[in-house]
Amino acid sequence: MLALTRKNQIRELILEKKNVTVSELAKQFSVTEETIRRDLKSLEESGVLIRTYGGAFIQEGVVNEIKMSLRENILVPNKQKIAKKCVEFIHNGDTITLDASTTAFHICNEIKHMRLTVLTDSLKIINFLADYVNINLIATGGTLQHNYHSFIGKTARQTIREYYVDKVFVSCRSLDMTHGITEAGEDIAAIRKLLIERANKVFLIADHSKFDKVSFVSICDFDKIDSIIVDEPLSSEWHEFLAEHEVNLYECE
Repeated sequence: MLALTRKNQIRELILEKKNVTVSELAKQFSVTEETIRRDLKSLEESGVLIRTYGGAFIQEGVVNEIKMSLRENILVPNKQKIAKKCVEFIHNGDTITLDASTTAFHICNEIKHMRLTVLTDSLKIINFLADYVNINLIATGGTLQHNYHSFIGKTARQTIREYYVDKVFVSCRSLDMTHGITEAGEDIAAIRKLLIERANKVFLIADHSKFDKVSFVSICDFDKIDSIIVDEPLSSEWHEFLAEHEVNLYECE
């Protein structure tokens, strides 16, 4: 197969699937992973996609659920900045919820030596915090959603309804001034909506790439959000909008 033909087919695949991995493409096209990496680099330079460790993705599309293996490697330093900022609002003795987002996972490293109660639907957070006896860890249980390594379904929702927490740190797929806070999948959106409802203070944690986009399922409007923590400064329009909706904005330095 000619390189141009292969790249065109990769372009069509990623427009359809929204994300791809190097190993999958190498197997599908019977070429080396290095060849696929060169193809992805060329497509990135053309503005088709965004590369990350192990694959590539695009931001567009209201139904766009990116594989955990790729999301873990997207904007890692930015997510770490957000996590460090979040800790300014967490105190010993707090009861908090961390959702199954990759940004929330970075908070674990910042709180691991604090005395906290942590409720989570995230398998990765459960595994990380399980070794810290100072953390009173509560898992929602439920059906494992492999794409997010999170628990969903009736059991997870019932568990969440049993608790009320001081603070929730929750992410989303997209934020838009008109359409509010949205997510790509219905199951994850249902869990995040419920987590927000069961918290005294709601902190939305979102990197800059999620703003001014809309995904498939509504989580909530901005009136349910107390604060937004973002990795980079937002536009003056966002500052004005959030001030009008009485949402505190914290931009990482």
